[in-house]
Amino acid sequence: MDAVGLEEVQVSKEEVGAVVADDRPDVPKAVKDWPHEDLKLGQISGVSVNSAFQPVIFHRADRVFDQYTFNATSHFQHIDKGPITEATVLTLDPHTGKVLGRWGDNIFYMPHGLTIDRHENLWITDVAMHQGFKFKPGELEPTLVFGKKFQPGSDVNRLCMPTSFAIASTGEIFLADGYCNSRVLKYNALGKLLKVIPSKDEFLSLQIPHGITLIEPLDRVCIADRENMRVVCPRAGLYSLHGTKDPPLTIQEPDMGKVYDVSSKGTLIYAVNGPTSSLIPIEGLTIDPQTEKIIDRWSPPEGFGLPHAIAVCPNGSSLYVAEIHPNRIWKFELVAPK
Repeated sequence: MDAVGLEEVQVSKEEVGAVVADDRPDVPKAVKDWPHEDLKLGQISGVSVNSAFQPVIFHRADRVFDQYTFNATSHFQHIDKGPITEATVLTLDPHTGKVLGRWGDNIFYMPHGLTIDRHENLWITDVAMHQGFKFKPGELEPTLVFGKKFQPGSDVNRLCMPTSFAIASTGEIFLADGYCNSRVLKYNALGKLLKVIPSKDEFLSLQIPHGITLIEPLDRVCIADRENMRVVCPRAGLYSLHGTKDPPLTIQEPDMGKVYDVSSKGTLIYAVNGPTSSLIPIEGLTIDPQTEKIIDRWSPPEGFGLPHAIAVCPNGSSLYVAEIHPNRIWKFELVAPK
């Protein structure tokens, strides 16, 4: 596996050019009248897609993340309300949007990120609890827990409002942490901390890493660096430490806006931004990290309100965008450019 991984990382410029030429960006086209009926959800903070190509969403029910949610020391202010009593994790039919299954009641306090790996494990972050969780398929008790419940902190054992997970095919875990700590933590498959990004000697500064995705052929972990209004892709170090000191790939343009989330397809990134200024539209972005350019911009005919999360289907046929205002989920088909 290591030899294969190294070969993937150390490609020539000609090979990279061929990959890009063969992987011209598919264009997202909004699917009309999807879902077929109003799902009556709270703020949809997370979305991912399972191996059956079914979107799975993570919503907040009657909870709202606002200026009263945390105090100045990042402690959650509504513990007394208890966990959300409504099911927060919903699996949808990809054709109709009908709810096929639901769980997650009486567990979470303020949902944020949701990622499904290739083994159907669910990786979830809860900003109120200051924790991240790994749930095996069909299980209601987590098999891995990161952080200490309701205890914000910046040491290696505590998190502060973590936002999102990305899971490598090697089993390595990347956790964006988050609103307060502005770092990414890399763990092995058993949850042992391997690295903090950025390291002390690394010329990189994050300001609310809000979403995260992996581009394994390039050995890059790409971060929605929200308040810095960019996407930044340092080396992931999945197959070798060779090149891990290389500078990050950085995509930042004057009208990019605050980037809320990222999801990869091949060597490309699909992203969504959020409210930034009246001069910057809220839209989807297609990004080529190798050229460090935005190569397409897109949105539904009605426009976005406040998109919060994005997920590309494993087979590359579609993507989903979750919004927290209005509280809705969009489906986009990925079609070849004309």
